[in-house]
Amino acid sequence: MTEIADINDSSAKAQFVLYWGDMGSQWGVNRSVAQIHALLFLSVNPLNAEEIADQLAIARSNVSNSLKELVGWKLIRRVPVPNDRREHFVAEVDVWEMAMRIAQGRKEREIDPAMSAIDNCVQQAVNEPGLDPIVLGRMHEMQDFLKTADRWSSQMLNVPKSKLNMLMKMGDKVFSLLKLTGKKTE
Repeated sequence: MTEIADINDSSAKAQFVLYWGDMGSQWGVNRSVAQIHALLFLSVNPLNAEEIADQLAIARSNVSNSLKELVGWKLIRRVPVPNDRREHFVAEVDVWEMAMRIAQGRKEREIDPAMSAIDNCVQQAVNEPGLDPIVLGRMHEMQDFLKTADRWSSQMLNVPKSKLNMLMKMGDKVFSLLKLTGKKTE
């Protein structure tokens, strides 16, 4: 577990950074990447790579690679600091914007390639002699599911943040309206 050198280990900030690192690893994100993101998210001032490495007690090379990944996800950006030639970084602090960028990145890196792969399998299966129709049917079901998920994702990514926030807060009302609470029905 990464030690947080400059932060009192029992502080709320240290616990947040450690917890965010644990959550990140559960979501398939490198622990150091997630901890650096958390540290920058909570930082009031821009930090350079040396400061990040010192505060998290991780190797400078690990920090450098992690910063590149976070910049690629557009979760952090470089900012100039007067009288300092080193690169400094700040995180996106609007949690809705951050969530949208993560969702967009995951769609591009996970859903889009999955859709392409399943489409290729279905195309191959359609012309494959002797393929059990049940197998083809299941492939079509997966293809339809991914298309529906992709369409929903694209719609959600285009909803303005204020409306998306309102929509999420309406969860119980939406479930009630659609009669989705209580008994499980198909």
